Amino acid sequence: MTIPGAWLRTAAGAGLVGPDGSVGATIFAEMSALAARTGAINLGQGFPDTDGPPEVLEAARQAIADGVNQYPPGRGMPVLREAIARHQQRFYGLAVDPDTDVLVTAGATEALAATLLALVEPGDEVLTFEPYYDSYAAIVALAGARLVTVPLEWPAFAPDPDRIRAAFSARTRLVLVNDPHNPTGSVLDRGTRELIVELATRHDALIVTDEVYEHLRFGTPHEPIATLPGAAERTITISSGGKTFSTTGWKIGWLHARADLVTAILSVKQFLTYVNGAPFQPAIAVGLDLPDAFYARIAADLGAGRDILIAGLRRAGLTVSVPEGSYFVVADAAPLGATDAAAFCRDLATTAGVVGIPVSAFTATPGAYAGLVRFAFCKRPDVLREAAGRLSSLSA
Repeated sequence: MTIPGAWLRTAAGAGLVGPDGSVGATIFAEMSALAARTGAINLGQGFPDTDGPPEVLEAARQAIADGVNQYPPGRGMPVLREAIARHQQRFYGLAVDPDTDVLVTAGATEALAATLLALVEPGDEVLTFEPYYDSYAAIVALAGARLVTVPLEWPAFAPDPDRIRAAFSARTRLVLVNDPHNPTGSVLDRGTRELIVELATRHDALIVTDEVYEHLRFGTPHEPIATLPGAAERTITISSGGKTFSTTGWKIGWLHARADLVTAILSVKQFLTYVNGAPFQPAIAVGLDLPDAFYARIAADLGAGRDILIAGLRRAGLTVSVPEGSYFVVADAAPLGATDAAAFCRDLATTAGVVGIPVSAFTATPGAYAGLVRFAFCKRPDVLREAAGRLSSLSA
């Protein structure tokens, strides 16, 4: 018997419903379980294998010892909202009122869910780039909206401006932009960002940005869409502390936007998690105020890990799209004869002792990305060197 409810379209939106109606696990859960079962190095799911900065960890311990263990305010603790506002001014010159323009959430995922559920009506169109982080399609489906995508094509993963223009319509309510991008590691150039603002303004659409990898850029600094002329008033900027401070399990995220948009989103968010992570909020505030040297170091260290993994992938015979940001690199396994990246990833756990994620898991049109695999390089250098060595067996 089929259980009625919105869950089914949510699962279907995320690609979890099979042809026979069965509901499967996410590819992340499958591949992590495969890595555990086989002893393979897990370069699939994007989580670091090192702790965050000691100042941040100690601040959380101190907050717990000081009794910061009960419900924080619904908008988030003032210490964190003020730190977010300082961060946006310091790095991007954005003036944000911490009392009216900032909302603390249970990670960026809740910020995205609350925003879409608050601002999208059934039948509206939500525009994003494909491939996309899997939660986007699930949330859009839960909201009863229609997902419209613009493809990012191998190997540059740069969108075609004409296809962006063609994707907008009178029903476009919201544009969802992930920059730096997961899973491809690509970064939007200024012309593309300006085009998004121009078209969103013309169609009176909102812009929602997922900027969780904002400090994980290689060579060039991040430039939020909200900094562009005319963008701030229609942009909801979302980020989190998990990626920047290697605290993905704390689930401390946030958004900022003009005050009436934040109030609308809060009206939904307060009935999702209500509040979360009381002792972790002041700890993330400490992280946001760390000196510039910290931010330069995490990008440099991650870039070094990226280069180790890329070298190993190339020695293995795969072709690589070099990422400009994020935790991830995409490689094409077609030179090794792979035509189905999911099957390739399942075999890779035993043939090379490494696990990746098929890019087809991030798209509704898997054929366009049939041979592509995403690997995470947010691991210790020794782990990446070992993975690179194991991958070299593929070319033997």
